Amino acid sequence: MQGELEKAISAVAPNPVTITAAGRTDSGVHARGQVISFELAWRHGEGALQRAINANLPPDIVILDLEETAADFHPRYDAGRRAYEYHLYNAPLRSPLRRRRSWHVPHPLNVERMNEAAAHLVGAHDFATFGQPPQGESTVRQLFCARWRRQDPLLIFRIEGNAFLYRMVRSIVGSLKMVGEGSWSVREFVQAFQAQERSRAGATAPPQGLYLISVAYDE
Repeated sequence: MQGELEKAISAVAPNPVTITAAGRTDSGVHARGQVISFELAWRHGEGALQRAINANLPPDIVILDLEETAADFHPRYDAGRRAYEYHLYNAPLRSPLRRRRSWHVPHPLNVERMNEAAAHLVGAHDFATFGQPPQGESTVRQLFCARWRRQDPLLIFRIEGNAFLYRMVRSIVGSLKMVGEGSWSVREFVQAFQAQERSRAGATAPPQGLYLISVAYDE
């Protein structure tokens, strides 16, 4: 995505443009609410710039909103809250139409047990079991929400936090899926979480079910 955005913006700029994003997304992960910033001299208004960039983007990427910011704005470091969703397609038969948009799990999952386990994640904790820091050494993060909801045939996991470790959401989803199918008890999930050891996590969920939903900034 970054390369396509930089190519489209550079097409309307006198010089090549580099973007800065609010967060990384692995290959196969989707973003509904990614935030980027870039520097560009432009005299024709924000609406005209948005239309010009979108005209140069491929069909699967679009600029939804564009506005001028302060010169010191940083989409990643100024963000106060990020929200992700993970879509799990829980039905006996696979869906070809959902293949690139969700993780197919054919056997039944116990959502109540998954939510019981997920509730232990809310708050400020060391999440070393579920990921690695993109920079620095701290693996402490604060989660404001971690909850599954059923929207047949999907199970949708919403997780919100101040920041996330590398592959943290997908690792949590994979471990919670083990609780839902009965491979782990809630107690075993909590023990793995509290161990703060990356090797204690369950298998990481595949990327195609993950969506970056929003990035929020303090006013």
